[in-house]
Parts: sequence; C-alpha cells; structure tokens
Amino acid sequence: MFFRHSANDATVDEIKRRLDFGESLYLLDVRQPEEFQICRLPGSILMPLGELPSRLHELDPEREIIVYCHHGIRSARAAAFLRQSGFPHARNLRGGIDEWSRRIDPTVPTY
Repeated sequence: MFFRHSANDATVDEIKRRLDFGESLYLLDVRQPEEFQICRLPGSILMPLGELPSRLHELDPEREIIVYCHHGIRSARAAAFLRQSGFPHARNLRGGIDEWSRRIDPTVPTY
C-alpha cells in the first residue's frame, strides 16, 4: 500500500519540542484499547478509529488535535476524516507511537 505524508503531519520531534516547552496538546490515540494498555503518550485520550464518527461531539473543532496510532496509517485516515468533518486543525503524528519510541523515548514499549 502506497502512503504519502501530508502537509498536515506533525513530526515526533515537533511534538516533543512543544511538550517540553509546556504546551498543552490534545493527543488523540485512535488505536484499540489493548494497544493503549501497552503504551501511550502521556495525557492522550483513547478514541478507537471505529468509534470516531459517533464521538465527534466530544472533540473541540477549534482546537488543534494531534492524532496518533501505531505507525501513522490509521491516524492519517482519522485526521483526514476529522478535517472533512469540520475539524480543520486535526494533524497526524507521522510514524505514530512506534516512531516516538524509536526516536524520542526508548522507555515507551514497542510492539
């Protein structure tokens, strides 16, 4: 499957810098609950991809939403869906939590 990165992607380096600077980011994890139990970014909210359409009312369309998953494929779909659904500031975390673990915090388990 061919996957192209979007201009709406956030990088793990960018998110790390912003968190270190003290920004309060809305981190939306679209993985499954069992994946969320293995590892997660601190402060993230779990909303599995399949539940996203029915839970849009829980999100603020004015806020930047950083969406992540395992490798960035599901979250890219979720971020695109959110933008099409009136959330213009939704961004995908390129590489997902796997990239975070490999480049930013090796204490985050990989699977």
